Amino acid sequence: MKPLPRWAEIAVLPLVNIALAFLVVGLIVRVIGADPVQALRLLVTGAVGSSESIGYTLYYATNFIFTGLAVAVAFHAGLFNIGGEGQAYIGGLGCGLAILALDRVLPAWALVPLAVLAAALFGAAWAAVPAWLQAWRGSHIVITTIMFNFLASALMVYLMVNVLIAPGSMTPQSRTFTAAGKIPSMQEALSWLGIAVAPSALNLSLVLALACCVGTWIFLWHTPWGYALRTMGHNPEAAVYAGTSLRRTTMLAMAVSGGLAGFVAVNELMGVHQRIVLDFPAGYGFAGIAVALMGRGHPLGILLAALLFGALQQGGAELAFEIPAITREMTVVIQGLIILFSGALLNMPRPWLQRLLSLFPASAGKGGA
Repeated sequence: MKPLPRWAEIAVLPLVNIALAFLVVGLIVRVIGADPVQALRLLVTGAVGSSESIGYTLYYATNFIFTGLAVAVAFHAGLFNIGGEGQAYIGGLGCGLAILALDRVLPAWALVPLAVLAAALFGAAWAAVPAWLQAWRGSHIVITTIMFNFLASALMVYLMVNVLIAPGSMTPQSRTFTAAGKIPSMQEALSWLGIAVAPSALNLSLVLALACCVGTWIFLWHTPWGYALRTMGHNPEAAVYAGTSLRRTTMLAMAVSGGLAGFVAVNELMGVHQRIVLDFPAGYGFAGIAVALMGRGHPLGILLAALLFGALQQGGAELAFEIPAITREMTVVIQGLIILFSGALLNMPRPWLQRLLSLFPASAGKGGA
C-alpha cells in the first residue's frame, strides 16, 4: 500500500487523531450523565466566545509555546528534556532578581530586555548542568532533568520563605515590581492602536513567543549549529564523522532548550503576577512535552498544538463552571487522550487513511511521508 502523501501526514493524520480523542471524550461525558454536544459547545464558547476568553486562551498558549519549543529543540538533538518545569522556575528567579535589583533605578525600556535576558540565562544555566553531567560524566539526561525539577522547587521555596519574601508579607512572595519591571497587557497595547478588548491575562509576551517560533525555525533549519544539532539527533556516529563535537552540541541544545523554558517567567511574573511567586510554572514544563510531540517538533506545529492546549485550558474552566458533573480534571483527561492518540496511537488511523486516499490516485501519488 502506498504511503500517505506529505500533506496528509502533516495535516490530516493529526486531525483524525484529535477527532478520535474527542470522540472518546464524548463517550466519557455521556457516561457521567452530561450532554456531549452541550459540553463541546461550552468548551468552544469558553475558549473563543469573547475577547476575554480569547485573551486567556492565548495567554495559556504562550506558555505552551515556550515549553513546547524547549522540548522540541532537545528532541531534535536526540535528548529528552523533562526539566522544563525546573528551568522555567529558575528562569523566574533570574528574571525576578534582575527586576528587584534594578526596577527602582532603570526605566522600563532598559530593564525589560535585561529581565528577559536574565530569564533565558538562568534557565539555560539550570539546563546546562544536566547537559554537562551527560556529556562529560555519562549521566542520563532524563533522570537528571527530572531530579533538577525537584531541586529547583526546593531552592525556590527556601529563597522565597527565607530571603526574598516581602517585608511583613504572610505569603511567600516578593514585593511587587515597579512599573519599570512590568510588561504591558495586550489590552493596554491594543488600546494604543484604538482597539478595545476585554481585560485578560494576555500580555506582550505573546509577541516574544511568536518571535521564538521564528527564531527556533531559523536556528534549527538555517544555521550550521542547528544542522549539527539535528544530525546528532538522527545519527550521532555520522555527526562525529562530519566533525561535530557531541559534547558541545549537547551543551548547546540543552542551553537553548532551558533558555526557551525560562521565558515562561516573562509571561507569568512580568506579565501577570508582577512579583516572584511560588509554583508559577503550574505544570507547563510537563505539558510542553505533549505540545512538542503533537506539533511534530516543528515550530508551526507547536504553535498550533499550543493554541489547542490553551483553548482546552480556558474552555475547560468554563465547562467545569457550567456543568458541575464535569470537573477541571476532565480537561486533563482530554489533554491526556489527545496525547495518547497523537503519540502512542499515532499510526492507528494510518491504514484507513491509506485505503481511503488510494481511491484517489492523483492525491495518493504525490509525495511520500
